[in-house]
Amino acid sequence: MNKFFLLIFLLIAYDVSVGQNSNYKWQVDANNQPISYAAELTKAVFKSRPFPYKDISNRPKWTYETGVFLEGIRSVWYQTADGNYFNYIKDAMDTYVDKEGNILTYKHDDYNIDNIKTGKTLLLLHNVTGQKKYFYAAQKLRDQLKTHPRTSDGISFWHKKIYPQQVWLDGLYMGLPFLAEWAKLYNEPALYDDIINQFVHIEEKARDSKTGLIYHAWDESKSQLWANKETGNSKHFWGRAMGWYGLALVDVLENIPQDHPRRKELLDILDRFVESIVRVADPKTGLWYQILDMPSEDKNYLETSASSMFIYTISKAMEHKYIRKDYSQELFKAYDHLIRNFIVKGADGIFHLNGTVSVGGLGGKPNYRDGSYEYYMSEKVVQDDPKGLGAFILAAVEMEKRLNGFPGKDKKVVLDNFFNNEYQNNVLNQKIKYHYIWDEKDNNGFYLFGKQFQDLGAEISTLTTAPTKETLSNANVYIIVDPDTKKETENPNFMDKKSIDVIKNWVKEGGNLLLMTNDYTNAELDHMNKLSEVFGIKFNKDLENTVTGSEFEMGSLSIDQENPVFSNPSKFYLKEVSTLQLKGSAKAIAFKNGKNMIAISTYGKGKVFAVGDPWLYNEYTDGRKLPKEFENFKAAKELAKWLLD
Repeated sequence: MNKFFLLIFLLIAYDVSVGQNSNYKWQVDANNQPISYAAELTKAVFKSRPFPYKDISNRPKWTYETGVFLEGIRSVWYQTADGNYFNYIKDAMDTYVDKEGNILTYKHDDYNIDNIKTGKTLLLLHNVTGQKKYFYAAQKLRDQLKTHPRTSDGISFWHKKIYPQQVWLDGLYMGLPFLAEWAKLYNEPALYDDIINQFVHIEEKARDSKTGLIYHAWDESKSQLWANKETGNSKHFWGRAMGWYGLALVDVLENIPQDHPRRKELLDILDRFVESIVRVADPKTGLWYQILDMPSEDKNYLETSASSMFIYTISKAMEHKYIRKDYSQELFKAYDHLIRNFIVKGADGIFHLNGTVSVGGLGGKPNYRDGSYEYYMSEKVVQDDPKGLGAFILAAVEMEKRLNGFPGKDKKVVLDNFFNNEYQNNVLNQKIKYHYIWDEKDNNGFYLFGKQFQDLGAEISTLTTAPTKETLSNANVYIIVDPDTKKETENPNFMDKKSIDVIKNWVKEGGNLLLMTNDYTNAELDHMNKLSEVFGIKFNKDLENTVTGSEFEMGSLSIDQENPVFSNPSKFYLKEVSTLQLKGSAKAIAFKNGKNMIAISTYGKGKVFAVGDPWLYNEYTDGRKLPKEFENFKAAKELAKWLLD
């Protein structure tokens, strides 16, 4: 190829792949500083949503809307590790949930699927704090679903007892993500088939074969005035109903096991769903209309809650490789117009979201909603609706990750659960794995550390057996943390020569190894040192950075010199650390009191990072405990980038 044309081709390719997310003026403020619209819009939530939430009659009410925008707040907490977001979530729920787990205004016998939605927030709070009241409250919602009315074939939940034999798309989001998370947390695997059956069922009953879109609702009895007398379907494809459905799919897939034999059914449904909504996006803005397939109809308008939901769904589906096609250009186009046209800065200095329809339903009393086009156009369009805010914040978090790029795309991070293999009993007295594992959201887990890798585009997994050439063949990063002692595990798996040879050869061929032990009283160092010494690193049986109570400064570690991993300067927190002896290619990148605290080494094509503390677990990264001057969350992100490089 002519060199000139090759250069032009490469420049065009660069512009398409990078330029599409680097030239949006709304990314920076007047001082050229990045704007996080996800974080900015939380301010509108804080201002507009006092707790407990009260309905139009000024009465407290347990409502799904609370769960929707708290999902958004949770995503910003994970993105920033600012503990104030978590505190807001907890304070909100504490206005509803008493110490016995009773929920203010909740009534089991209403059989209202909307009431299940906020159960995901209860599960979060229980898993983070360990407080049983949140579990007891969530258990009440689980109990409702055990007897919740279903269609005559026993498959799909009714939307509400007052809406008999009706399945609304809204309801799949309100109930099924909670049920999927419960199934994973509390070992109810039969629920996975139940959940998949409900998605298959509504697609069979309510999907339009011509457009691929799904009607807002299906009435099994075909008796409602809004229902087609032959199919039972409602008249129109309402944007937010399809939005709820998309959220339900991607959020459920988070908890369906990778090896579940029917997982592919959900992936295929999601693929069809995304293709159908992309086809009806507005060509000019990339956004979506209140009634999806009638863009030129009088009074129809671009609606922000549905548009935000679709952006979130597509972006998350792409990030987690749930779908095959790349819709990056469509996402950036839609998000660009969403911000330019519907985000406004008020006189109060706070950003606000316009263009959200306040409600959309079918039937009911005293004012029956007939599902006509005129009905959907009649509902009020408002500013800072909680459903719109929650959906927008979720979309913004997704897009801010996408704007930063995915340097870890197609790379795999494997966490050992063989040398570290501890168990405890959960609230139901079920034996579960714990201590430095990906799914663990309490103080002891690596949930946020895992998200750092995922947010960079990498795939995380766990290895529960001894490493072999085959099990590490696709791994780019292998993490070994806190090897077990006999006091922690009845039959601990110690590092042996066979495993050392496998790991050594894997690093030599380009693998990146992260070793995080613990102090010598809580980690097995003798066998682990046989591995680390291959790379010129030995963990000492000493104790540096001992901390008394909340005297956090005693655990401080400053980075005050240039190094290839962390920003300079930085300040971290490490508690009760085994220091390091180094030789060969190993070199220290952090010191304290003349001792080596953190080291890196090269070996063949690979590299090694070593520290005598598992310091990046949730307790010291999620912002709930440490003063803000300690930058462990930032350290986790920088370390993840270095390991993926």
